[in-house]
Amino acid sequence: MSCSCFGGSSLKRRNGDTHVSGEFEGRVLGNIKTFSYNELRTATDNFHPRNKIGRGGFGTVYKGILINGIEVAVKTLSAESKQGVREFLTEIDIISNVRHTNLVHLIGCCVQGTNRILVYEFLVNKSLDTVLLGSRGKSTTLDWEKRSAICKDVARAIAYLHEEVVPPIVHRDIKASNILLDKDFKPKIGDFGLAKLFPDNITHISTRIVGTTGYLAPEYVLGGQLTKKADVYSFGILMLEIVSAKYSGKPTLGTGMQKLLLEWAWQLYEEGQLLELVDPEMEGFPKEEVIRYIKIAFFCTQGTASRRPTMSQVVDMLSRNTRLNEKELLAPGFSQDTSGRSSSKNKSSDTPTSTQMSSVPVSITQITPR
Repeated sequence: MSCSCFGGSSLKRRNGDTHVSGEFEGRVLGNIKTFSYNELRTATDNFHPRNKIGRGGFGTVYKGILINGIEVAVKTLSAESKQGVREFLTEIDIISNVRHTNLVHLIGCCVQGTNRILVYEFLVNKSLDTVLLGSRGKSTTLDWEKRSAICKDVARAIAYLHEEVVPPIVHRDIKASNILLDKDFKPKIGDFGLAKLFPDNITHISTRIVGTTGYLAPEYVLGGQLTKKADVYSFGILMLEIVSAKYSGKPTLGTGMQKLLLEWAWQLYEEGQLLELVDPEMEGFPKEEVIRYIKIAFFCTQGTASRRPTMSQVVDMLSRNTRLNEKELLAPGFSQDTSGRSSSKNKSSDTPTSTQMSSVPVSITQITPR
């Protein structure tokens, strides 16, 4: 196998080519360093369960310490998966050429025999869902300044993937567990195993549904249509989780009824009680700004994809003193969950079509002078 597959802009493979020679072990190929399987086995203490820090769609992640003392996250991909080799090589090709301060950095890889392993930078504060949605003490409660910064930084990273990388990248699985936090709680988006490239002349990709319940856009769940606007929807859900510290995929108690987070948030909006959504452990937050963030989340989760903003518009709304044009705001789209209890309540004649890649109207925001 030519080493150009690791650093070039194109990926060349022969059918059935599942073996990579050990001649590349320990060398730097383009932006990627290659490791032997023994190096990574030693770093993770033979992939000991106590070093397990997570599990993604294609395998398990372990904490490891390299021989030079550097801590890393070692992601072992399932060799049994029929898509394992292809997904691994695609991921290498993509990530090695995509760099952003809010994307998890890929350090290297192992392609030895049937082993397919990725080596990432290790982020000490683990994932956002661990900090916000797990068991928390006062020491891990994020203040509004940190939460706001996380929203902005994640939005910038997604906008980079959508609008600056050529061809664009759709992540497909934006969620709290894929947002990793460094020592200063600055976020980095991880897990590009689900990321797909598509050229500008393709408006949507029909594919198998991949993602996490609670974050999936209605047009993706109902029609299998994947566009950048599906990531926008997921980001809107993520924003609600950051504000509320509640998980989107589990029913939330709202006025005596169990509702999913987005449903409950919209109910509070209609009742003029949005502050009830805010994490009760978060103190001293700017009420008007928090409410504005929640409303931006509603724009991101509109039922019709064409009514959602682009991620660059979301960055602009989060970063500037804007007045939101709420006349353009309709009830959000509610995806069906695994139990089938909640299908889209915002049913309209706007069936998802390829025209939904069009941008949201400019009137969604109005600039307010400082």
